[in-house]
Amino acid sequence: MPDDVVVVGASAGGVEALRAMASGLPKDLPAPVVVVLHIPPGAPSALPAILTRAGPLPARSAAHRLPLHNGTVYVAPADRHVLIADDHLHLSEGPTENGHRPAIDPLFRAAAASFGARAIGIVLSGTGDDGSAGLAALARQGGGALVQEPADALYSQMPLNALEHVPQAKASAAIRLGSLLAQLLSSPGRVSVERPAGAQLLIGETQIAAMSAELTSTTALAGAEPSPLSCPSCDGLLFRLPGRPAQGFRCRVGHAWSPASLSAHRTSNAEDALRVALRALEEKAVTLRWLADQETRRGHPVVAGMHTARAVAADSEAALVRQLIPKTGPVTPETFPADAQP
Repeated sequence: MPDDVVVVGASAGGVEALRAMASGLPKDLPAPVVVVLHIPPGAPSALPAILTRAGPLPARSAAHRLPLHNGTVYVAPADRHVLIADDHLHLSEGPTENGHRPAIDPLFRAAAASFGARAIGIVLSGTGDDGSAGLAALARQGGGALVQEPADALYSQMPLNALEHVPQAKASAAIRLGSLLAQLLSSPGRVSVERPAGAQLLIGETQIAAMSAELTSTTALAGAEPSPLSCPSCDGLLFRLPGRPAQGFRCRVGHAWSPASLSAHRTSNAEDALRVALRALEEKAVTLRWLADQETRRGHPVVAGMHTARAVAADSEAALVRQLIPKTGPVTPETFPADAQP
């Protein structure tokens, strides 16, 4: 049974970062490594094969009730949270977190609850802030915290958010994280510590992610308070969760959101609604002009004029909506990196 565990989270640009990190891992690493990379539901992942080729440690897809072994890399499959309990991996179809399953925070919280100070969390390249709350929870339990140097990451938002929430975390280029990790694992004084106050919430959130029979409702979490906000995933009421560096939210059925992820999702929904409205107005104008042409052919100029006037009004409304849609820069090859998906 392993004495320590390493948990790693990555998103956009994460394949390259994971490959670099794996290349620097020692072949006798005295801990298992569990990896979450954001991938779409149903997407096949070649990541275990990529990481096996990249470094000295074998990598394999995580499976339910699979025991953890030192010197092995375990990769979360699509559409399943991967958790740790009783020195085994557990796969769960629990509620999405920050819009993701697998998500990074559930893995980090489970590692903190099971291993305490014997866990080390690593946040790599990605957008958003998944992993920040989990890394902070792990650090509060006395665990180690490593972050890819933002300047080294293809996408720096996740590393920057992690460093903001866990300022004591050590930042390093991905290719040096393996050796730094080995130093941490071999450092003297790595002993278990008593769980500090706030562990009850940590365990409760882990039970929700695991779809545990012991706890199935956010309302059972100590200190959860209703907010005026609704869940983007199910439209249910969101509850504020205490005991985090940044306030978190969960709905009654367990979907979890950080403030940044919630804001980003709402912004995306609003932009989508504006584009739907723009399309409807432009199609309305086209339809009215076609009707005007038909009425002109039939010798009904008055009716045709009415349709034309309404088409002009629809054009004006569409122009106003178009101004509300955020503008983006030109699309370049760098906009869609080749390693966005494994």
